[in-house]
Amino acid sequence: MEQKILGLELFAGAGGMAIGLEKAGIESIGFLEIDRTACKTLKENRPKWNVICEDITKISGLDLEKYFNIKKGELDLISGGSPCQSFSTVGKKMGLEDARGTLFFHYATFIEKLKPKMFIFENVKGLLSHDKGKTFETVLEIFDNIGYDVEWKVMKAWDYGIAQKRERFIAIGKRKDLKIQFNFPEVHKYKPVLKDVLKDVPESPCAKYSEKRAKILKYVPQGGWWKDLPPEIKSEYAPKQAIEGNGGSTGVARRLSWDEPCLTIMTTPIGKMTERCHPDETRPLSVRETARIQSFPDEWQFCGKMSEQYKQIGNAVPPLLAYEIGKEIKKSIENLMKK
Repeated sequence: MEQKILGLELFAGAGGMAIGLEKAGIESIGFLEIDRTACKTLKENRPKWNVICEDITKISGLDLEKYFNIKKGELDLISGGSPCQSFSTVGKKMGLEDARGTLFFHYATFIEKLKPKMFIFENVKGLLSHDKGKTFETVLEIFDNIGYDVEWKVMKAWDYGIAQKRERFIAIGKRKDLKIQFNFPEVHKYKPVLKDVLKDVPESPCAKYSEKRAKILKYVPQGGWWKDLPPEIKSEYAPKQAIEGNGGSTGVARRLSWDEPCLTIMTTPIGKMTERCHPDETRPLSVRETARIQSFPDEWQFCGKMSEQYKQIGNAVPPLLAYEIGKEIKKSIENLMKK
């Protein structure tokens, strides 16, 4: 009988990481998430999942072995990503106490208490440079102090069959005493673009531009941005730094191209500085279009208002990216079991 590989997910959101790890063959004992609408999404799609809709700060201080009915060291994987504010760096050793008051402290507390064989810690790429690199340094030292070696990489979604230029920082923790071997997934040869994934997309709610915004975007050709606007409009719409000759965001008045991957899917489809206008139609991408670009399956339903659905999708780890990571995690755990 094949032994189950058990995981626990923190900051589960609407299920992007969860879908991928499930597909990879990792069975979760629980999903912790504070946002009630995201919790509804998880329960709607997977009624049998143990969804814990609670604040992690109220759970991490409990007897986690008793709470999850699992002994320390039995869990194979903890996954999730927490915001990382600046930490105190007083003293020569940056222990877990230095992160107290941050959500990262509670994430690391789960790892310290349950001692999973491995963990996945995902975050924004900016973590590497935050506070001149001090935050990242502290994160690594805390993981080291609680007994884990860490391998990390900035992974590009487009490298793994996802038609999107999204980049995420991914750290893989391995319990030092187990001598676990892990390899990041190999880059795919197939690099999809929008026309490859936006076929026969189910109908869904879609945000609308204001009349003024729509008139402006009609001037922008496929793949174009604010520089393509007529001079009289450009001066009004262009970023201030661009007018002053200091560059400027290419996401302003941006129209997507069928022949390119999408820019990173955001939590709102109508932000002026993060435009994602449909390649042909003068409108934002619909809920299901953004979900398709993020690699969510069409049958995965999002609960809540339209704005909440966009937010859940934009905050998610692309399921296909999680799947690729999950497959390698599974290999590592299975190889460990053979020893």
